Amino acid sequence: MIETFLRAPRGPAELAADGVRVVGVLSIVVAFAGWSAVDVAVFALGILGLVVPRFLGLRPALDAAFGVTVLVAAWSALLDLYESIAYWDILVHFVLNGLTAAVIYVLAMRCGVIADSGNSSVLLSSIVTLTTVFGLAAGVMWELVEWVGHTYIDQTIFVGYNDTVGDLAAGGLGSLLAGFAGRYLAGQSRFVPAASPARASA
Repeated sequence: MIETFLRAPRGPAELAADGVRVVGVLSIVVAFAGWSAVDVAVFALGILGLVVPRFLGLRPALDAAFGVTVLVAAWSALLDLYESIAYWDILVHFVLNGLTAAVIYVLAMRCGVIADSGNSSVLLSSIVTLTTVFGLAAGVMWELVEWVGHTYIDQTIFVGYNDTVGDLAAGGLGSLLAGFAGRYLAGQSRFVPAASPARASA
């Protein structure tokens, strides 16, 4: 994965995906200048997610879409859009959770935990099921992070039963839909497979 991370972008699509990461770095600088340390820390934690797709060598479309959505989610928190726009929180959870599920699916595939979805023997139903499960698990982890933040760091972080269940439902639906596009989203892009022992010795 290190070789994949260091590989130079090829073509406008990969350049655009890397451009989103540049915007993420600049956003942290702007956030640091205008918001509290807690806000910046939460924002920076989200922005770290922009680096993961580079290691995984994601398809540029998924890479860029995931990065843009992470930025939108982070800035929405800083600008209080979740409170000022009705259902904005549900929409962001739907999109981001779905894309996150796809990224986790690729991570599991790259690590050899699950079979390569490019193999025709892997059923679409399996891809959909795993992607949905990954998305739901990621949603639960995020809600736990929100609860910890509300309880121990900043009580202005909103948590509540209806909010939590609604977020999980929206994220689960987004993950389910992402699963149907899983074979495409998990397709290789800039990923550099590890050399086999035979190739390495050659």
